[in-house]
Amino acid sequence: GAMSFGKSKARLINKDKNKITFKDVAGVDEAKDEVFELVDFLKNPKKFQKLGARIPKGILMVGAPGTGKTLLAKAIAGEAEAGFFTISGSDFVEMFVGVGASRVRDMFEQARKSTPCLVFIDEIDAVGRHRGHGLGGGNDEREQTLNALLVEMDGFDSQEGVIIVAATNRADVLDPALLRPGRFDRRITVSLPDVRGREAILKVHAKKVKLAKDVDLSVIARGTPGYSGAELANLLNEAALLAAIKNKKRIRMTELEEARDKVRWGRERRSLAMSEEDKTRTAWHEAGHAVLNVLLKHCHPLHKVTIIPRGQSLGSTMSLPKEDVLNHHKLQLLDTICMTMGGRIAEEVYSGDISSGAAGDIQQATKMARAMVTQFGMSAELGMVQYGGDNEYVFLGRDMAQAKDYSEDTAQLIDEEVKRIINAAYDRAKQNITDNQDKVKAVAEALKEHETLDASQVEEIVKTGTFSKPNGGSDNKKGMTGAQASTPASGDVSDKEPPETDSGLGPNSPAPAPA
Repeated sequence: GAMSFGKSKARLINKDKNKITFKDVAGVDEAKDEVFELVDFLKNPKKFQKLGARIPKGILMVGAPGTGKTLLAKAIAGEAEAGFFTISGSDFVEMFVGVGASRVRDMFEQARKSTPCLVFIDEIDAVGRHRGHGLGGGNDEREQTLNALLVEMDGFDSQEGVIIVAATNRADVLDPALLRPGRFDRRITVSLPDVRGREAILKVHAKKVKLAKDVDLSVIARGTPGYSGAELANLLNEAALLAAIKNKKRIRMTELEEARDKVRWGRERRSLAMSEEDKTRTAWHEAGHAVLNVLLKHCHPLHKVTIIPRGQSLGSTMSLPKEDVLNHHKLQLLDTICMTMGGRIAEEVYSGDISSGAAGDIQQATKMARAMVTQFGMSAELGMVQYGGDNEYVFLGRDMAQAKDYSEDTAQLIDEEVKRIINAAYDRAKQNITDNQDKVKAVAEALKEHETLDASQVEEIVKTGTFSKPNGGSDNKKGMTGAQASTPASGDVSDKEPPETDSGLGPNSPAPAPA
């Protein structure tokens, strides 16, 4: 009836139904260690109370989408054999005024009746956004809901056995009052898994599928840098679907390689009708990238190059770093910008004309060069000064209220420095392409014939000028030869960052590889 609008929509997962434990969670060992004491408290609260210790009232889990925040919260409840209330931040607010605040009060009342228990609020930024920074009025329904949440979290006693766990990937927009000690006492970062974590996640999901005996999950882990747990699960599922379509009894490395490329770069578009002229132009474009990738010392190792359309691109040059990319080095960034210029220059060498195919390359190069100047302090002209804030996330109200923190003269200097970096990289790329025009032509002709070349084949052409053993291509049956060629030996546990084909350089993002 009408009176039920104010009731909480939180769903209670009984301890008998919740079978998820820490054994089902992999790749986030640090986060698991942080929350393990919550399990101990829910099982044996008197152990802490005797010493006068106060368990945190609230735990805020922050991490990229798909890293396992919700799964980790379920594992806490499963390990502790406690009740587990789950609700989304958007479930609080509806069409009637006051409903959100009423639902918050009702949720905490239900939790007190089911102690010890965990209350998990997913996407808490839906109701926990910073107050007073919107474009509308201040006294809106969302702020009333947040006020009720603040009062309830401060009002209930931590000895009651109710622990609030919230998850978000937008911690930057949360209200400061929500993050103070006494409400969300602890912030746990659930980061993307490293190479060991990816292998552990793959092993967990591999229990549900049938793998061939020659499948090496460590090779898959090294060849999937930057993947979240959700993406790795999706990769295995896509490989299983591909194997089923081919009527195979088990999943081979071939299916895993194809699934990896499909998840990251999109499905092959073999049905796309390309003229012979477009195909040749694309082959020259990608050959320009690939040859520069091999020639330039500080570029990430080439993985493979293809002229098979994927997603929005007509061809791709994919590179994978050998080691953990914890810092961006100036020489590596300059070489990467130089490599992105190779496609446009090779097109011009081939036909004497240019096309719009280099639009993505230009965008990537511009973002990298601007990051070097405004964020990384790599410009001698402008020095070690940050110009502009972190524009990775836009918080409309706050960003509109802030004035630009540098003058128009400085903005002109930034533009000039960005242009200087890109022009210098372009000139260097043009010189390299001109000096090695025969090698670019040989790679382009090999691409036209075989469509896909891995790193070893491109290196053979660059070193010898010939292409003797066409063992790659789109029908390669040997598995992830490109990933193995661009990764360290099995004893080396170094990690790699993902190549990006459609985004620029954020504060924590790797240098993208050109498309």
